[in-house]
Amino acid sequence: MVLFRLLTILRVIARYRLDQLIPRQSSLRMRLALSVFKFFPAPKHLTRGERLRLALEDLGPIFIKFGQLLSTRPDLVPVDIALELNYLQDRVPPFDKEAFLAIVEASLGGNVDDIFAEFDREPLASASIAQVHSAVLKDGRHVVVKVVRPDIEPIIVKDVTLLLYIARWVEKHSIDGKRLHPVEVVQDYKITTLDELNLQREAANASQLRRNFLNSTLLYVPEVYWEYTRNQVLVMERIYGIPVTDMDALRAQNTNMKKLAERGVEIFFSQVFDHNFFHADMHPGNIFVSKEHPELPQYIAIDMAIVGSLTKEDQYYLARNLLAMFRRDYRQVAELHVESGWVPKYVVAEELEAAIRTVCEPIFEKPLKDISFAMVLLTLFRTARRFDMEVQPQLVLLQKTLLNIEGLGRQLYPDLDLWETAHPYLERWLKERFSPKSLWKELKRHAPDWMEKFPKVPHLIFNNLQKLHDGGSSAQELREIKLLLAEQQLQLARQQRRTRIGWVSILAAMVTWPTFNGAFSEMSARVLQNEISPATLILFVVGIFSLVTR
Repeated sequence: MVLFRLLTILRVIARYRLDQLIPRQSSLRMRLALSVFKFFPAPKHLTRGERLRLALEDLGPIFIKFGQLLSTRPDLVPVDIALELNYLQDRVPPFDKEAFLAIVEASLGGNVDDIFAEFDREPLASASIAQVHSAVLKDGRHVVVKVVRPDIEPIIVKDVTLLLYIARWVEKHSIDGKRLHPVEVVQDYKITTLDELNLQREAANASQLRRNFLNSTLLYVPEVYWEYTRNQVLVMERIYGIPVTDMDALRAQNTNMKKLAERGVEIFFSQVFDHNFFHADMHPGNIFVSKEHPELPQYIAIDMAIVGSLTKEDQYYLARNLLAMFRRDYRQVAELHVESGWVPKYVVAEELEAAIRTVCEPIFEKPLKDISFAMVLLTLFRTARRFDMEVQPQLVLLQKTLLNIEGLGRQLYPDLDLWETAHPYLERWLKERFSPKSLWKELKRHAPDWMEKFPKVPHLIFNNLQKLHDGGSSAQELREIKLLLAEQQLQLARQQRRTRIGWVSILAAMVTWPTFNGAFSEMSARVLQNEISPATLILFVVGIFSLVTR
C-alpha cells in the first residue's frame, strides 16, 4: 500500500509537471532525480499555481493542508501561487452528500428531516478535513452542520508518513526546501490534523473562545449547540459576514481598513497574553468581517479545531524577548533564553548575544513598518537553535499564528506598523503582571496549596531524618538531629510572636494603603527596568503573605 501511494504521488507530480516549480539552484542530485519527469508533457493551459493546487487536491487532505499553509506565506512562495492556493481554504471538492447525511443521521440518531426544520443537501463549504451544510433548527435558528470526511484517518496517517520522507529529501537537496522547513511543517500537522478529527474538541475550543470575547467589539465567535454535537458532527450558529479576503466587498461598505488590520493584531495579543488561549488556525478561510459598524470593524472567527496556549513562564519570557529585541538589547535576549531554559545552561550568553546581533542588526536597519514581526521571531528561534535550543511546540504554533495574522494584516493595510500596535500592548501587559492587584491575585490562588502543605513540613523533615537514622546514623548525626528538632521548636515559638506583629503591620498597611500602593507601583516599575529582580519582588511578597497566613 505504501509503495502504491508513493507511485500515486509520483504520477501526480508527473501529470502536473511539478518538477518545473523547483528552482534551478537545487542540488545536482535533485536535478538528476527530477530529470525523469521531462519526458511527460506539461499542461500548457494551466498556470503554475493551478497545477500545484490541482495536484494537492488530487493527493488528498494532508497535502491540501500543506497548500493552505503556503497560501498564507506570500513571503515564501510567489504571489500568483499563493493566490491560487487560497482556493484550498474552503473550496475543496465535496464528498458524496448521501454519505454526509448518513453520518449526521447515525450520530444524531434520527432522520435529518425530523431533527431540522430545513436541511440543505448541497454543501455550503468543503475543506480538507470536513464539509459544511446549512440548516434551520425547529425553533428557527439558522445553523451550519459540520461533518468529518468519512474514512479519512487511515489516509492521513499514510500520507503523513510519506510526506515526511519527501520533506526530508526536499529539505536536504533544495535551497527553497531548507527555507520552508518542510519537515517541521509535516511534524506539526501530524499532530494538529489528527486532532481536527474530533469535532467535540473543536466545539469545546469554540465555547472557550466565545466566553473569552463575549460582548467584545473585536471578535465574535458563533455559538455551539451542544445538544446536536457529537465526535463526527458539529452544529453551530450560522454567521453572515464578509470573507476577510473579499477586498471589494469590504471597501464597498467603507470598512476602515487601517482599524481592521490593527484590530487583528490586538485580537492576537489579547488571546496570547490576556486569555492565554489563541486560535492557531487563523488562515483567511476561517476569518470573516461583520457587516455592522464598518468604521469599527469586528472580526468573526470559525473553525477552532487548532488552539494553543503558553505557560506563564513562556508568556513572560516571550514578551520580554520581543521588547528586548526591538530595543536591540541583544544581551538581555541571550540572558532570557538561558533563564527560561529555552537553551541549555552551559551556553555562554556572550556567544549567543553575538550571534543574535549578527543576524538581527541588518533587519533593524529598515523602518519599523517594513520589519516583519513574525520573521524577527522566526530569526530569533533559528539563531538560538544553533546553541542547542530545543523545539518548543507551543512557540512554533504561536509563531505560525503570528505569521498568519501579520500576513493578513499587511494584505488589508500594507502600511501596517505591527510594532506600533504591539509595543504599547506588551509594555502594559508586563506592567500589569507586576501590579499589586495581579500579585495579590496570584498569592490568593496559591495560598490554599501552601497552607495545606506547610503543616506537613515538620513531619516530612522528621521522617527523612528517621530514615537516615534507621540506615545507620552515627552518634554525631543523632546529636545533630536533636539539635535540629530543638531549633525547630524554638522557631515555632518565634513564628507565633511574628504572626501577632505581622497582623499589626498588615492592618497598618491597610490604613496607609495609598502610600503602600505607590511604593509597590514604584517597585514594580523598577522590576520592569531590571533594577530589581522579579524573583526578589515575588519572594518579598510571598514572605509577607506567609507571615500573615501562619
